[in-house]
Amino acid sequence: MIRFDHMTKRYEGGRDALRNISFEVPKGELVFLTGPSGAGKSTLLKLLACIERPTRGQVFVNDRNIGRLPNRQIPRYRQQIGLVFQDNKLLQDRSAFDNVALPLIITGMHQREVGRRVRAALDQVGLLKKEKSAPRTLSLGEQQRVGIARAVVSRPGLLVADEPTGNLDPELSLDIMRLFKRFNDIGVTMVIATHDLNLLNQLGGKRLVLKDGEIDEHTLPEFKR
Repeated sequence: MIRFDHMTKRYEGGRDALRNISFEVPKGELVFLTGPSGAGKSTLLKLLACIERPTRGQVFVNDRNIGRLPNRQIPRYRQQIGLVFQDNKLLQDRSAFDNVALPLIITGMHQREVGRRVRAALDQVGLLKKEKSAPRTLSLGEQQRVGIARAVVSRPGLLVADEPTGNLDPELSLDIMRLFKRFNDIGVTMVIATHDLNLLNQLGGKRLVLKDGEIDEHTLPEFKR
């Protein structure tokens, strides 16, 4: 599903955010990406989303070298993955329904099918009764659930989440992580960056630890062939 092959990401000024990264994630895995601030977690997720490109080495998703995708193909690639951010990036002037529907509308899906999929996604995150609510009227936890519904409404095979519980209290954080686990249980491959080790102890999954732009060698063996 995912393969990093001796990948390095260098930013202007000569700073390596990630150095010589190699690992594999099979289809259907739940992977937690951990490590201190500045270790390179967000950069790695941006590479998976084609927001950043490798400086050296290669990144594969479903046997496709996404680091070499032409710019015109990137939007179509992103339609095949789900992205969840800490700040959820909801459109405040749109309802919960409209926020979740946006990825489907962009693809030109028929209105009737859009409605069916959006309501199914909102139902999965427990917000079907709030489809007409504006994001500002929802709690932080509910807003994050809308963001998750938007990420899964296209039925992606891969979901990438960057500190999705960073703004939430411990109880809400656990609820959100359990929601991710449910999607993983039905076959969605997931890579989630988090610093909350207490949550991980309750959820299981594999852990990939980054330190100073490199993978902690103690966590690497289970990510090799």
